[in-house]
Amino acid sequence: MEGGIILDLIRVLNSEEISKKNISEFIPRTESEFEEIRDDVESILNKVKTEGDSALIEYTDKFDGIQLDKNNIKISEEEIKEAYNQIDKNLLNALKYAKTNLIKFQEEKAARLNNWFKEIEEGVKVGQIVRSLDSVGIYIPGGRAVYPSTVLMAAAPAYVAKVKNLSICSPPQKNGKIAPEIIVAAKEFKIKNIFKVGGAQAIGAMAFGTETIKPVQKIIGPGNKWVNVAKQLVSNIVAIDTPAGPSEVLIIADSSADWRYVIVDLISQVEHDPENIGIVITDSEDLINKIKTHLTDYLSKSERKSIIKEALSKNSLVIKSSTIEEAFALSNEIAPEHLEILTSDPSSHLNLVQNAGAVFLGKFSPVPLGDYSAGTNHILPTGGNAKRYSGLSYLNFVKVMDVLKCNEMGLKKLSKSAMKIAEFEGLFAHKRAIFERLKE
Repeated sequence: MEGGIILDLIRVLNSEEISKKNISEFIPRTESEFEEIRDDVESILNKVKTEGDSALIEYTDKFDGIQLDKNNIKISEEEIKEAYNQIDKNLLNALKYAKTNLIKFQEEKAARLNNWFKEIEEGVKVGQIVRSLDSVGIYIPGGRAVYPSTVLMAAAPAYVAKVKNLSICSPPQKNGKIAPEIIVAAKEFKIKNIFKVGGAQAIGAMAFGTETIKPVQKIIGPGNKWVNVAKQLVSNIVAIDTPAGPSEVLIIADSSADWRYVIVDLISQVEHDPENIGIVITDSEDLINKIKTHLTDYLSKSERKSIIKEALSKNSLVIKSSTIEEAFALSNEIAPEHLEILTSDPSSHLNLVQNAGAVFLGKFSPVPLGDYSAGTNHILPTGGNAKRYSGLSYLNFVKVMDVLKCNEMGLKKLSKSAMKIAEFEGLFAHKRAIFERLKE
């Protein structure tokens, strides 16, 4: 195979070409736009901080073309009833099913993070206690698309963690209302506070508080560059989740993989946005030839042809590796949001995975199942952040506190070492706090 072939739709490379350079040179992930829009975002945040609801009303008019007043920033009970009347009942049932699996999965995670105590030596007990956050704000993107599944993904782990005060901010549609599907998904988790506010101003409201929106301890949820930069700028006063960017899928496939699945899975994960990234890494020349032959046909059957074509031609790759082990090494360097393993024995390769937002094993586990109904979360680290962050889960909504309890014998056993270190570091009051107890 010739290296660096440019197909009509997607670029094909040999792994040797990539090994000569940094892999990031071949994957056009969006560079941080932080500095580009920082001043504008700071201006929005400062105005929200000082003017509260008035700033939210001004910016909603300016950016969304919707005129709010202080009485309708928060959705009403009437709007909630209307949403349940409007939502398609089959969709509602599907959301309820997904909710059930999400809760089951998060409850399993919660069960593995317990309060515990252990005596590590005579008289010295250590342990931990787990407590939920008190308040969390969830940002749900709006605009042309409506994603109730993102509400489920964000709310389910918070619900399992028993966060007392959950609120949602989402920009209003052209009719001045939040999409009924968003409202219903939120109410399925008993979320009471749903606000018609989007963009950087929503992040400011949840961080600083306004007359209508109370400040929270943590802000989560994906958004556009204005939302992401706003979250970074308020992260000194409120906790945030992982940085969000264009969606990504990386498929590792061997000669046993069904080329049809590889193509449809690749297409399915780049249909959101032309900035999305799709990568296939395989040691099979035959599979690459099948992709070359049939990709155009499958694109022609897609509803979002222009978006998919741009994402494939601009941001996507097929990489020929010498071995499957090399494929996993490349994948770990890329650290994709979604990693799909289509090999003859996918479970046996799981130990080769070091960096990925979520992993999908085998031909019957396509990414869209995890996007919607399997119970795994689709709010995942992108842009290589899977090297540093995990996907959203119960763990994001709790804090763990260390606990120490010593009896007199334990105090005596630990004192010599502790006082010596305190003395060396010049912290004599620390030493004295121990010594006073030894005199009794």
